[in-house]
Amino acid sequence: MIADTHISQLLDTFLTRREDEVLEFKEAKKGLQTDDLRKYISALSNEANLRRRECAWLIYGISDKFPRKVVGTEYLVPVKLKQDIAGSMTAGLTIREVYEVERNGKRVLMFQIPAAPKGIPIAWNGHYFGRNGESTCALSIDKIEEIRRQTDDDWSAGIIEDATIDDLDPQAIAVAKVEFRKRNPKYAEEMADWDDATFLNKAKLTRRGKITRTALILLGKDEAEHLLSPAVAKIRWNLKTVKNEDKDYEIFGIPFILTSEDVYRKIRNLKFRYILNEQSLFPEELLRYEPFCIRELLYNCIAHQDYTKRARINVVEFEDHHLIFSNYGTFIPLSIERVIQANAPEESYRNPFLVEAMRNLNMIETQGGGIRKVYTFQRNRLFPMPDYDFSEGKVKATLPGCIISEDFARLLQQDSELPLQTVLALDKVQKQQPLNDEEWKDVKTRGLVEGRKTAPYLSHNTVEMLETDELKEQYIRNKAFDNSYYKKLILSYIYEWEHATLPQLEQLLTNKLPDSYTPVQKKRKISNLLAELRRDECIIWGSGKVWQLTTKGYEERLKL
Repeated sequence: MIADTHISQLLDTFLTRREDEVLEFKEAKKGLQTDDLRKYISALSNEANLRRRECAWLIYGISDKFPRKVVGTEYLVPVKLKQDIAGSMTAGLTIREVYEVERNGKRVLMFQIPAAPKGIPIAWNGHYFGRNGESTCALSIDKIEEIRRQTDDDWSAGIIEDATIDDLDPQAIAVAKVEFRKRNPKYAEEMADWDDATFLNKAKLTRRGKITRTALILLGKDEAEHLLSPAVAKIRWNLKTVKNEDKDYEIFGIPFILTSEDVYRKIRNLKFRYILNEQSLFPEELLRYEPFCIRELLYNCIAHQDYTKRARINVVEFEDHHLIFSNYGTFIPLSIERVIQANAPEESYRNPFLVEAMRNLNMIETQGGGIRKVYTFQRNRLFPMPDYDFSEGKVKATLPGCIISEDFARLLQQDSELPLQTVLALDKVQKQQPLNDEEWKDVKTRGLVEGRKTAPYLSHNTVEMLETDELKEQYIRNKAFDNSYYKKLILSYIYEWEHATLPQLEQLLTNKLPDSYTPVQKKRKISNLLAELRRDECIIWGSGKVWQLTTKGYEERLKL
């Protein structure tokens, strides 16, 4: 965060400058369309990277003509703006901070946009944007390639001059040979003649016999970890209660090919039973977490960790049956949805040498199928889908280990042919998360949901198919009455008590609005209803900060 005095001084400096590749002014009295905002973020972050700037700036409430004029903006920053933007941007990039500054009694908003990470051009909705002076346009091929070439220096391939083969763990090497033979059966016979040095070269753990950081991370002795300094290679397992209180923890070092198994054994993967078939008394029984899912998510953390951040990989186990895996470093693909949909290898990796070695040792998938398999396993179990969070410079994956909604599970059970992308969208519905345009169009076209994109709920046809009384009641609560119903309630309340404060009207209407609305959406809905009644000249904002009926409003109430 930048201090208020400094941000005010920064604005003064900007007001004397013309727009360029890393500075954009907008009058934006009511704000910009979200899509336009995302284009500017893509363009400004890419240009900040190319010009070696830490960040770029987009400023609302200032004329874009020179000399500058403060016009002010009424735009209210949505609570989840950062999260919504991150979900559609490469590497989960989003606004770093939004600063509010007052100038001449007018409100100015300053959006601080971080530079694109080294080697990763930022796209919105699959398109890369850049700037030519004051204009926003498609990012040129030469600029895209200039950013991508920044990844030529692979940290994981670096040679540690002071390290020797004696710094590697003999047991880790033995396990590596077994897994290499499984992954590369064509070498099975000749491996009998390989010494350890030959094997390490063949498995692409060393370079011409020299120990790399990758070799040390995967096979190094615990006491040799100092050779990686100042980088850190550790995994922290943490057990937490439902209230997010620490209950137990343990920290594991290298060699990760062995200690990752120790982490796995710490996780309490107990049996889970559930009955969804009402025609049978026999429950389904399975482990809470599919072992492949734990393996894939943990190994992904190891493969994609930014070890230069000097931070640990974290595996957090919660007693209410979910796991969180997190590693430092931005998410390089555009989005999880695109990874699943493409089902193909990524074009680039943060640690390509480490990734290739882990593939040779049978630790990870590099054919694009690993993450998709995790989602498929959850779907086949009728469990909720994993959740990904790309904020704070980290990749955080949450793996549920139980059913959240039996209705969602029955829906998957009854329609096993639903595409995985549709299942992902329905999963957001059960978690009360907003859908993007593509997801909304998909589930809406299939007749699976109703409502709004930001507050969807299961449709009448879906509820009818599932045949549960609780769902039918919930559908009625979700189904909004038309605006006239709520306006009648407002007019009747003011008629009976002569006036009404905003808190009184919110108390009157909040519980009557659809359950699919969030508290913020309910407040916004009530404000819109009052604004419409005011425009219709049925109510006025009287003295004492209360709403009162006009003559027209009084007449409308008598008609009810």
